[in-house]
Amino acid sequence: MPGTPRERSSSPLVSPDPGPPPSLEWARTILDSIADGVFTVDPNFRITFFNKAAERITGVPAQDALGRPCCEVFRANICETACALRHTMETGKAVVEQAVAILNAENREVPISISTALLKDDAGRTVGGVETFRDLTDVETLRREIHKKYRFGDILSKAPAMQRLFTILPQIAQSESTVLIQGESGTGKEVLARTIHSLSRRAKGPFVAVNCGALPDTLLESELFGHVAGAFTDAKRDRSGRFALAEGGTLFLDEIGDVSAALQVRLLRVLEERVYEPLGSSKSCKANVRIIAASNKDLEQLVEEGLFRKDLFYRINVVKLWLPPLSQRREDIPLLVNHFVDRFNRLQNKKIYGLSHEALQIFMTHDWPGNIRELENAVEHAFILCREGWIRPEHLPEHLQKVRAGFEPPRGWSLEDIEKRAIWEALERNQWKRMATARELGIDKNTLRRKILRHGLDSLIPPHGRKSSPTPHSPNPAP
Repeated sequence: MPGTPRERSSSPLVSPDPGPPPSLEWARTILDSIADGVFTVDPNFRITFFNKAAERITGVPAQDALGRPCCEVFRANICETACALRHTMETGKAVVEQAVAILNAENREVPISISTALLKDDAGRTVGGVETFRDLTDVETLRREIHKKYRFGDILSKAPAMQRLFTILPQIAQSESTVLIQGESGTGKEVLARTIHSLSRRAKGPFVAVNCGALPDTLLESELFGHVAGAFTDAKRDRSGRFALAEGGTLFLDEIGDVSAALQVRLLRVLEERVYEPLGSSKSCKANVRIIAASNKDLEQLVEEGLFRKDLFYRINVVKLWLPPLSQRREDIPLLVNHFVDRFNRLQNKKIYGLSHEALQIFMTHDWPGNIRELENAVEHAFILCREGWIRPEHLPEHLQKVRAGFEPPRGWSLEDIEKRAIWEALERNQWKRMATARELGIDKNTLRRKILRHGLDSLIPPHGRKSSPTPHSPNPAP
């Protein structure tokens, strides 16, 4: 038989009498027990509560913080110009997880994530504001470690093709062999050449670069080999060339595919005999120089067309490295953007957080025909127009804003949408061969299969090769 009403009321399944509401002291105890920092301010932005985590993160005791303006305690990079708490107090709109930096009691910068809200009394009147903040030091440390993992010298990449290149660069650098770097303009050929030099036994020697496509043939010959007084009109004194300046170091010959046939003969002799004559001189000079050549043209094709000497090609093609265009390593775009944002923040003494979600969407969908150089210029352009906070589409160059106008998903892309697009493009590049695609993306074949199914990309698999697969134009069904 069920128990009497008195018996049922004593059952543990029945909530006890709640009693009086929790006191202010209870609330303080609860707030002191959480890991996130919490503080409140009055309408004049003077601190009225400061929990234990706030003390730990800032290094400021509660008794020293209470009654002081919050800007004096936190000294955040947004206090003077873009205070999140002031924004909330003036507009009533909460701020959620905004990344900022504060100075702790030891004058050390601490990265934190903040959220704000209004404080109201029982009558609904605003009596102050509350801000919670989370220490991101460990997150930033992890980010830097990941960043370090994908850095080799001055090169940043997580793309599988570049990671494979990183594994062989130390051996290439330690050799004395001539290196040929091929890749589109703006892919970072000179950066790669400088990295090889810095890792080589010639690192203490000079690194001298010359763009062979930027000078006419007569000037280029003098630039490379130097000249003696009287060699030509206005040659009033001897002048050392780039080979002499690079003695004991590395000479980087950029765009070597633009060199004329006559000058190719002289370069071949230097590479074979390690001697050269300055223009107008009959005296031979020894060249203790390592050559790294680069070209954005297909030199093998130029050889077949008779525009580049076959013997010179084989002489410089001892070790050939290829730099993929940015359109084939889109996973590097966020990494490179963060690198350039950090760099321009230091150069311009700004505190730009990075790309907004909408701006990142534009960067991830753009084809970047100018490669890394174009991306760097786009970030620099945004720094001119963006004073603080996040880089938004209106801060980007006009040609990138046209990308935005031509591509308008209903609510913007999520990270899932970006991943979906990246996988689809990798499948397209590899003719929908899953093993090759998984290798390019640096993931397991089974992981790729699960992602294809999760994103619904299996419905786009062409029956007879790549050409019949539809191009996705929006996040649904494909980004």
